[in-house]
Amino acid sequence: MNAFSRRGACPALSAPMQTGDGRLVRLNPVAGGLSPKSLIGLGESALRHGNGIMEVTARGSLQIRGLTPGSARLLAAEVDALGIAVRTGVPVETGPLAGLDPEEVADPRPLAEQIRAAIDDSGLAQRLGPKVSVTVDGGGRLKMDAVTADVRLAAVRTDAGTQWQVAVAGDGQTATLLVMVDEDAARNIAVAILRMVAEKGREAHARDLMERQLRSLASWHPFAPPSGRTEGGAVERLPVPASFPIGVFDLTDGIALGIGLPFGSIPAQKLIELTQRAFTLGATEIRLAPGRALVFIGFSPTACLSLQQTAATLGFVTDAADPRTKIAACPGAPACASGRIATRDIAETIAAENRDILDSSLTLHISGCAKGCAHPGPAALTMVGGENGAGLVVDGTAKALPAGYRPEYDAARGVDRVAAAIRRTRFRGETAAACLTRLGAAGVAELYRQE
Repeated sequence: MNAFSRRGACPALSAPMQTGDGRLVRLNPVAGGLSPKSLIGLGESALRHGNGIMEVTARGSLQIRGLTPGSARLLAAEVDALGIAVRTGVPVETGPLAGLDPEEVADPRPLAEQIRAAIDDSGLAQRLGPKVSVTVDGGGRLKMDAVTADVRLAAVRTDAGTQWQVAVAGDGQTATLLVMVDEDAARNIAVAILRMVAEKGREAHARDLMERQLRSLASWHPFAPPSGRTEGGAVERLPVPASFPIGVFDLTDGIALGIGLPFGSIPAQKLIELTQRAFTLGATEIRLAPGRALVFIGFSPTACLSLQQTAATLGFVTDAADPRTKIAACPGAPACASGRIATRDIAETIAAENRDILDSSLTLHISGCAKGCAHPGPAALTMVGGENGAGLVVDGTAKALPAGYRPEYDAARGVDRVAAAIRRTRFRGETAAACLTRLGAAGVAELYRQE
């Protein structure tokens, strides 16, 4: 098994990954964003060399699908000709409004660049696995809360000035906070964490670090921790507010517009048309955003409204409350050879008929097969394609054994029955997810199976 087919590896431009619909490449520009002309050029390359589908992932990476070994090499050459430098090695990620948001606590880009340089200088990239990552969050309206990482740095305001919270292994809600330090110490601790992970081998992550190692990291610097320290030396996990990259955002200079891709995917031709329109309206840069979105920068209020209208006409997501943002769906059949069900068609039907149920508490995952590429973690409801049709997993992943099945053509109706039960039985103010918990896994599965 080589780099072109090994699952779990990151499908970089130089090492595309084999998937059910051909080979896939994933790229992030070094500069943090793309010019409109560059994004248009990438879309044209996707049409020439792939299957014409472009994606933005949950982490904010750009993907081009449907490549062959030969066309992948041609694509790489065209990316180089466009002058797009792509990141390699350990991802050190910042938010989509980094350096532009007037509500930002600190510009995270200098610290992120220091960490990248330290990783390069120490040779850590060759010793760490492909999924090890770092986030550097400057705060503001588009935080990195939803992105999981081995090392998380987040800027906070204190009486002593700007400090950086250091946390490991998780997202904004689940990561274990260690300590709060100044910028130099944050850089040093981040690199120390990566060294410890590297010592455990290329399959290791920060979650594999021992308690004594976390204690040593937490006692690195004399600054106080962000909140109650536990007996083990780490800091208690803190809840954080969610932020979503769709909508209008005032910048230090101008306006940005966040536009989502439905289920993270769009035909390249539609992306080209949207970007051409953005260019004529004055867009100067497009940044990839966690949450399967693009942030267009450099607008006046009038231009912003015009691009929103164009995006809505083309089928993009322009409202953060759009029910499609609550559904994770892989390409499915027929786009992917591994897909057993038409995931996107099912997702569109469910979204159109159950907007009131798809609130912020509920995650619905529709997977063409048991690999669960679109949402590896557990979801409140997971529909998965298999030999018996469309199975339903309650509070689990696509790899779990479904509790019930329906024929593919009738799968959306099964979810409609679950949604109808939520409408009938939930209490005033109760979330959809809480109501599902009360109904119980067995009850939900029975509702899904009912004719």
